[in-house]
Amino acid sequence: MTSAERARLPLTLDVIKAAAEQHGVCTRPVMREVVDLDTGEVRIVAVRCNSTQASKCPACADRNRRSRMAQCREGWHLDREPIAERETPTPDQVALVTYRSDLTAEYRKAEVEGAVDQVDDLREAISEADADLRREGVRGNLPAVERPARTAPSRSTRRRQDAPNLPRRKVDKRTVGREFAGKYRPSTFITLTLDTYGKVRDDGTPVDPSTYDYRRAARDAVHFASLVDRWWQNLRRVVGFDAQYFGTVEPQKRITPHAHFAVRGSIPHQVVRDVTAATYLQVWWPSHDEIKYSGKRLPVWDMRTKGFVDPDTSLPLTSWVDAVANLDVPAHVAEFGAQVHSKGILGGTEEAGRHIGYLTKYLVKSISEVVEIDGSARVSDHADRLAAELAVTPCSDRCAVWLIYGVQPKGTNSRMTPGRCRSKAHRRETLGLPGRRVLVSRRWSGKTLAEHKSDRTVFVKEALAAAGIVKEETNRTRLMWSPVRAGDPHVPGRAELLMQMIAQRLKWRAEYDQALAAQPRPSPDLSATPAIAA
Repeated sequence: MTSAERARLPLTLDVIKAAAEQHGVCTRPVMREVVDLDTGEVRIVAVRCNSTQASKCPACADRNRRSRMAQCREGWHLDREPIAERETPTPDQVALVTYRSDLTAEYRKAEVEGAVDQVDDLREAISEADADLRREGVRGNLPAVERPARTAPSRSTRRRQDAPNLPRRKVDKRTVGREFAGKYRPSTFITLTLDTYGKVRDDGTPVDPSTYDYRRAARDAVHFASLVDRWWQNLRRVVGFDAQYFGTVEPQKRITPHAHFAVRGSIPHQVVRDVTAATYLQVWWPSHDEIKYSGKRLPVWDMRTKGFVDPDTSLPLTSWVDAVANLDVPAHVAEFGAQVHSKGILGGTEEAGRHIGYLTKYLVKSISEVVEIDGSARVSDHADRLAAELAVTPCSDRCAVWLIYGVQPKGTNSRMTPGRCRSKAHRRETLGLPGRRVLVSRRWSGKTLAEHKSDRTVFVKEALAAAGIVKEETNRTRLMWSPVRAGDPHVPGRAELLMQMIAQRLKWRAEYDQALAAQPRPSPDLSATPAIAA
């Protein structure tokens, strides 16, 4: 065999990774050292990487996708409220709030009298009281003792004259939709898209890139999440109940974000269209149309003023409070496009399952992988131009990009680099979609994603126990976890570790098959029921 022929042969690790992928084993496990505090036993444990991208770890990405599918299915067509009424405050909780109120009053009095030592002691006592309230199960924000030195300017809540009016109803606490004909309880599938920025080809690239509005596209992408939140506020006020949703955010071919939502309850198509047409988001930020600093001429940090100054005149840049104090018009207005899709769907049908698969189809791919799936140079150039615009688009009121527009953002500090923000909104791989890909309302299923995953584990344990296969429970509260030290000789190599995990996976699979054989029943749908808790 020649050297060229040997070079084409697969490496041992590649073969092991292929076997791991075939059997659903994580290919990038993270090593952790676990100490049993009762016995003193020290073990090296492999923990799944829990990646959501198939390009990094197919097994973990598929596991997360199936968990999302189960979460979507469980909450979509509920016929009962998923969350019970809040519990009545306990006497201990009431006593703690009363104590905290007294401390706050003493704190205000000490502030007025200038008793610095007493203020510090009371601040620490208030912090401890807040921690006690959290331990007692009280949730929600408590009033801050530190009052802001200067409040933000108030903005009028009056609707724009050019926006259609919407009817408003009192929003009931119910989340379950209406029942029709005594047995049908349909729900809705909705797709929202942004406006057009210029004519595009079939592959989503602009017909004329020179006239395509990349600036508006970048700003709409940055504020898309806030625009979606405003849409849900408007919808609930119109329909009159607390509509719940499970949604995913994906880029269209033209690299513009759009969102698909599974909505519990039947929403009339005309209502969806009216709410979409009447929803807008005004961004009350300083004007950022003209870049004032670029290249090597950038603002510099001044130790005396504790802020950035002009590199030529040494004059301080405009503070954020001053920049937003007297705004007459918003810096940007985000709106949805005229294209909106809504469809009624019955639970338990093949169509419902197909739409759940459609919702979660691209969750295992990153934004850049979805956009550049065809790999054409024209699409890549389109993505590059949008990424370049996103690089100079502020993503928040604390974004360092504001400095190149001559404005000091909130929380300005010497560690900031003018024009460079670490937020994912400016990265090439996110293309303006830095937030969560999955959007789930608070009262969707009454469970968190972690609880849905726990349900899968419980399902498998019950099936094994019914077949006489009992797994020993470990008291996790008596385990101390820590990262593995670099160069630890007790850590097995990656190839050995993956082979151990494959063997363990096969053993679990055999036990699960044995449990299913011992209890004859229809084979469960793996997309809806728990998989092996490996």
